[in-house]
Amino acid sequence: MKPLLALSRLIDAINLRVGRAVTWVTLLVVLVSAGNAVVRKVLHTSSNAWLELQWYMFGAMFLLASGYTLLKNEHVRVDILSSRLPRRKQIWIEIFGVVFFLLPACLLILVLSWPMFTESWVTDEQSSNSGGLVRWPVKLLIPVGFTLLVLAGISHLIKCVGYLRGQCEDPLRRESAKSAEEELAEEIAREARVREAAQLGQGER
Repeated sequence: MKPLLALSRLIDAINLRVGRAVTWVTLLVVLVSAGNAVVRKVLHTSSNAWLELQWYMFGAMFLLASGYTLLKNEHVRVDILSSRLPRRKQIWIEIFGVVFFLLPACLLILVLSWPMFTESWVTDEQSSNSGGLVRWPVKLLIPVGFTLLVLAGISHLIKCVGYLRGQCEDPLRRESAKSAEEELAEEIAREARVREAAQLGQGER
């Protein structure tokens, strides 16, 4: 089990580095999007290359960060029933889901996307839009992203088995006690309360 846990740590380190790198891509997307909007509104012109770069980076954000999201347990879960079960049973359900759903689906997409990328690479496929970008880099994101997700699934599976054997921490534990959705809902509720308080204060005046 120790070699497998070492492999899991290596995979997690890779996805952690990729996830942190993608945060900078997020900043670049904001800058490019804002720049495109300003140029279009102020100068009344636009560039297909910059517009395509924008959605290339959007694709990179979602595909390359998928493994990182699984590592951080921030992916969407429909666990209305399983959340009521003992932790060990939740882990068994997790193992079943990874083996029979996550890995097969990701491997299928990975296998189907590779020929699409290689064809684009060999033919040096270009955008159909005037002044657009070459297509193979964005198509490469698909197999790379799903490779990272497959690796993250394997790591998660190892940690689930390790937990059942008493050799690993709880793989379902989040760094934050609340999910991102719960934190967002609370933030929206706080802002609503602040607005209501401000409106009441104005009404009293």
